[in-house]
Amino acid sequence: MSRIENERVCAKGSGGRAPRALAQYRALLAKDVRQELRTREMLTSMGVYALLVLTIYGAALAQVGDKLQVVSFAGGLLWALVIFTSLLGLNRSFGHETESGCLEGILLAPVDRAVIFLAKATSNLLFLLAVEVVVVPLFFLFFLSGAELAATTPLIAVPLLVGTVGVAGVGTLLSTMTIETRGRDVLLAILFIPVAFPLLYACVSATTCAFLGVEGTMGTFWTSCGVALVYDVVMIAAAWGLYEFVVDA
Repeated sequence: MSRIENERVCAKGSGGRAPRALAQYRALLAKDVRQELRTREMLTSMGVYALLVLTIYGAALAQVGDKLQVVSFAGGLLWALVIFTSLLGLNRSFGHETESGCLEGILLAPVDRAVIFLAKATSNLLFLLAVEVVVVPLFFLFFLSGAELAATTPLIAVPLLVGTVGVAGVGTLLSTMTIETRGRDVLLAILFIPVAFPLLYACVSATTCAFLGVEGTMGTFWTSCGVALVYDVVMIAAAWGLYEFVVDA
């Protein structure tokens, strides 16, 4: 999409007036979704990368035989897969906009910078969830198909959803900070892992509790989900407030 097209999208409204925040949000989100559906660049790269990680997992775990109880650390494996795949996608989320000058076009339009953040974070969230819908069943098929799963296993959807919201929000801010830097792939990972560590720790804890289903651990499950939810609220609010300074810089 060209810069002119971006300006037309963002300048939509009655009488040429700056559109309301909701109209701006919908226009920017629709632009990102149409762009991805046309190119499939982000979804394809994340999907292929996730399959490669699953292949590496399979090669590593095949060497330990049947004595290893994969369920006991499946939560960590699953979240490592989600995070590394998400980092690849977040690096690509601004790729086409910076390469074609579309981001400058959006910034020249009368658009609230916080709305740009919200639209980009939402599109990233949708793409990450779309990949997880495919990758998580494959993870179960490859590594947990023969395991005895607890009745609480479906509850892993809760930390996955809460964690992905936080990853999309924080990742959008950090990927914006690194889009013009040299070696942005490595720099994003260096910034993201320390900032998101509390979220990852809480989500891995909750996911592991759901996988194991041990009596007395559900309190830990809900506490960890609560910690992750609080992290999401605080960090996304901070990213919302800081985004204007980050994107203008």
